[in-house]
Amino acid sequence: MSTPPDAPLDVHQAPADLRDRVALGFVRLVKGAADAFFAQRYGHRAVVLETVAAVPGMVGATLQHLRALRRMQSDRGWIRTLLEEAENERMHLMTFIHIARPTRLERLLVVLAQGFFYNLYFLVYLTSPKTAHRITGYLEEEAVHSYTEYLARVDAGACANVAAPDIAIDYWALPADARLRDVILAVRGDETRHRDTNHAFADTLARSSASGPE
Repeated sequence: MSTPPDAPLDVHQAPADLRDRVALGFVRLVKGAADAFFAQRYGHRAVVLETVAAVPGMVGATLQHLRALRRMQSDRGWIRTLLEEAENERMHLMTFIHIARPTRLERLLVVLAQGFFYNLYFLVYLTSPKTAHRITGYLEEEAVHSYTEYLARVDAGACANVAAPDIAIDYWALPADARLRDVILAVRGDETRHRDTNHAFADTLARSSASGPE
């Protein structure tokens, strides 16, 4: 499921137009809020943010499905890719709830954040799929950075390198004695793949927009 270990981590898609800059600005706002609320509680941060991270794939797959039906055209394989992304992000959540039990406040935050983000992302995707995929690409860039910081804290002993939950061992086919560090590497690899996929989708839509609407 994960991207090979040698996949580049420090990748940033430079904004090419106003919509890209808006997308990046939105993601930086989200990052600032997450930093302020969670600080260095990376396990709890993952629980809350992964519930939001599973939204873009499902929204994108739904709207691409409807678009393909309306136009009676091929979806170019995007629907399956986006559904797999949504499922993958959900498995990240199912893994981290075994590592960092969410508090009641965090569960409430999940409900509020997911409700807000789902409706916002749905509207953005309706009006500009390219911008929506760019938002996701930038969100995944931040996810890669966040998991890299989490990994550094585990390696430094600031976070306990606990045993990997069985659900993670089964999903990523990890060794039976896998630890949290192995889980973080697997999740970070997934986020790297999602980053590259969504930026590629945005680039494809940007190229095609010159010849007609998205």
